[in-house]
Amino acid sequence: MSDLFESLGLDPGIVIIFLFLVVVFFAVWVVRIHMRQSRLEKRYKAFMKGQDGQSLEKQFIRQFNQIDKLMEIKDNHMQEINLLKEHFNRLYSKYGVEKYDAFDDVGGKLSFVLALLDHENTGIILNAIHSRDNCFLYLKEIVKGESYVMLSKEEVEALKKAVNYGMEMEE
Repeated sequence: MSDLFESLGLDPGIVIIFLFLVVVFFAVWVVRIHMRQSRLEKRYKAFMKGQDGQSLEKQFIRQFNQIDKLMEIKDNHMQEINLLKEHFNRLYSKYGVEKYDAFDDVGGKLSFVLALLDHENTGIILNAIHSRDNCFLYLKEIVKGESYVMLSKEEVEALKKAVNYGMEMEE
């Protein structure tokens, strides 16, 4: 055998060292693979602990059914939320009140103007005029912050308060 190495021009000691290093490399590689397999086996046993394949399959089916139910519930909630948004857009969410004395002989600021507006500044103005003998209530329509009929100074002030409702909190 040494004649073979000599004919190739190789030193048998170098070949032995090279083969030893290859064996060590593969031994380390086998140990690494074995450790990985052991960890995987432990995970598998923990996952399958107390269950066979059929019961695990049933559990997966239950989980998928629950996910389907949750998706259906989510869709219902989204429909309800959209309906609430639609209703909220029609609600009077802004207001302005201005109290005043309509007549010189009646004090105490018993007359008032109430402006009720939605988010688009559309709504109504109620003007309650109080005198000694009567109380009159007038209603005026507001569309996008404006009235088609003439407004009194008190009504204009109440409308300004309603249009700017919430603005003083932001400043």
